[in-house]
Formats: sequence, structure tokens, C-alpha cells
Amino acid sequence: MRPRTILIALVLIAAGAVTWALFRFRSQPAEVQFARAAVATIVSSVPTNGKVEPIDWAIAKAERAGAVTAILIQRGQNVAKGAPLVEIDASEARASLSTAQAKMTDARAQLDMLQRGGRASDLADITFGIERAKLELAHAQDDYDRSVRLEQKQAATRAEVEAARVKVEQAKLQIDQYEKRRTVLVNSSDRAAAQARFDDAQSTAKLAETQIAQSIVRAPIDGTVYQFDLKPGAYLNPGDTVASIGRLDRVRVNVNVDEPDLGRVAKAMPVLINWIAMPGRHWDGEVDRMPTQIVALGTRQVGEVVCVIRNPDRDLLPGTNVDVEIRAQTVDNAVAIPKEAVHTEHGQTGVYVLKGDVIEWKRITLGVSNTTRTQVTEGVQSGDAVALFSEKPLRDGMQVKAVFP
Repeated sequence: MRPRTILIALVLIAAGAVTWALFRFRSQPAEVQFARAAVATIVSSVPTNGKVEPIDWAIAKAERAGAVTAILIQRGQNVAKGAPLVEIDASEARASLSTAQAKMTDARAQLDMLQRGGRASDLADITFGIERAKLELAHAQDDYDRSVRLEQKQAATRAEVEAARVKVEQAKLQIDQYEKRRTVLVNSSDRAAAQARFDDAQSTAKLAETQIAQSIVRAPIDGTVYQFDLKPGAYLNPGDTVASIGRLDRVRVNVNVDEPDLGRVAKAMPVLINWIAMPGRHWDGEVDRMPTQIVALGTRQVGEVVCVIRNPDRDLLPGTNVDVEIRAQTVDNAVAIPKEAVHTEHGQTGVYVLKGDVIEWKRITLGVSNTTRTQVTEGVQSGDAVALFSEKPLRDGMQVKAVFP
């Protein structure tokens, strides 16, 4: 046989084999994945996210300026109302208080002295001078009286009587001068000046005491320190935030729910919280307040739903971004199928049920659903195998090769 004839024969044989293989391939039933309907608890939920906020909280603020000298707390610590949080430098205030107290002591001593009539030495000199002048007055008065009697008996001259009278007047004048000196020693202006010095020192001391008291920043309420970032040496001005403290046994989570889903949400519905930082942990609570208005959020129309979450360990901290699941409805013993098994054909909702090696279209009625599964109230029974989504077109009566993942 010629080589050319052999080559043509081989080509014809190969073409026939390919044609037979294609025919065999096309005649094989299509592989389709199936899942079985099963009885389960279906929780219809509205998934969203939100941020944790305290319900009861307060901010501790600095009342005076100064550098932080001591840190007495740390973030996450529970504190009682009035507990010290940080200390601010009060060295100048303490020095001012010491100086003021010394001035108060001096002014009080001077006031006591003035109250007693003046300095003890000056007062003693004046008292001694008055007593001596009174004694001299008594002698001068006796001499004058004797001179007057002698003059009446013509035993003394008028000049001697006048000389005796002058001594009496001089003694009275001396007593009067001493009395004036005693009056001048303690006058009202002296008392006023001493009192003014005392009052000024007392005001300075009170101011210093206030500044010293304000140097310790204290907790405004009982609670947990959930925000605190100060370091020793940080400078604070009056009104600066020192720490945020809240009662964290219950927290608030504000979530934005899309307008179409708001009809599925109601007050007191159960809420489940997950936090990516603590996988496996869950926190529960309830819807506390429904939105009062719909607002635009980017391309979405949303309402703000407020949830109250129980936080017994106080480990769900304010500012945390969390995943939220509002459980709108729960159905026990529901016949459930994967959502991807549901098809829409000619305006009808249904599934393709496996019957032997062919599929049969069944119209169904749906109930509640979650993110992956949906309840079937009519058309499917537990154990039925339903076709999942397939890129191959499905049709009623089609022969298939069933694959169960």
C-alpha cells in the first residue's frame, strides 16, 4: 500500500475517533451539585455593624495648669468616684502656702499684741510713767494745800502758793501726756493695717490650698477608665481632658439599618454582637430605640437603631467597631434549603428536585431566611435533594449526574 493511502486512512480513523468521542461526551448527563433539605432552626437576622459607646459616662478634666508628676491609674481600671487619677505639679502652690501661713502667724501675733494695748515694753513704760506722775501729783497737791493754809495764816507768800499750784498742773499735764501716748500706741489704723495683712495672707493661703487640691484630678463617677493616654511630664491646661470614665456593665451600640430592612426590626428584638479582636466571644442585648428619621449615608438610605448590650466583664470597650446581628425572627423545626437552590422560572419561585437521575421543577413557598439558608413552607420536604446554582441551564425532566458536595 502506498504511503499516501496509509496517511489518508490514519487521518480518517482519527477523525472518526474524535467524532465518536464528541458524541459520547455530549450524550453524557450534566454534572449538577445538589443539597438536601433538612430540618433546622432558621434565624432571620439583619446584619450590620456599629460602634460601642458608654451609656453613662463622664470626663475627668484638669482644673489648673501644670505638668503631670504622677500617674495613678491605667486604661481598663475600675475606679470609685473621687479616686485620684493623676497628680499635677504643685510645688509653687505649696511654697506659696508655707509663706502665707508664716505671714498669717506674724499678723495674728501683732493683732494679739494690739488687742492687749501695744508692745509689752512700751506699755510697761507708759504705765510706770503714769503711776509716777500720779504720785508726784499727790505730793504736789499736798504742798499746794499746805501753802494755801499757810497763806491764810499769813505764814506763806502768794508766790509760794502759786509755785505749788504750778507743780500740781505740771503733774496733771504729765499724766495726760502719758494717757495720750497709750492711746496713740494702739490706734484704729494700726489694727486695720494688721488685720489687712492677716486677711491678705489668709486669702493667699486659701488660694494655695485650692491649687494644691486641684493638683489631684479625681474620678467624677464610679466606673471603668476606657480612655486614658497621659504620660508623666505631660503639660495640662485648665479644661484639658485627663480620662474618660464610664459604667460599662451595659453599653450602647448605634447601628445604621438600610431602609428596606427597617420593617423587619422592632424594639426589644434580640441582638448579638461579635468583635473581631475576640473571636468566639459574643455579647447579647436588645433593640432599645428605633430611628426617628431616615438619612442619606453615601448611596444608602438608613435609619439609626440604638441597641443596649450586656457587658458583664466590661471587656467590650467604647470606640470598638463591632459586627451586629439583629435577630428579627426565629423559626424552630423549619425545612431549610440553601438560598442558592432557589430559582425563578417564568415569574415563579421554585427548585429543581432530584427524582432518580432526572430533575423535576417544584414551585415552593418561602418563609424566613438568614444569610445562607431559607425556610420552605410548601413544595419541599426534609430529605429532598435540590439542585444548587449551576452555570449549565436546567430544565424540567433533564437527566443529570448528581454530585453532593
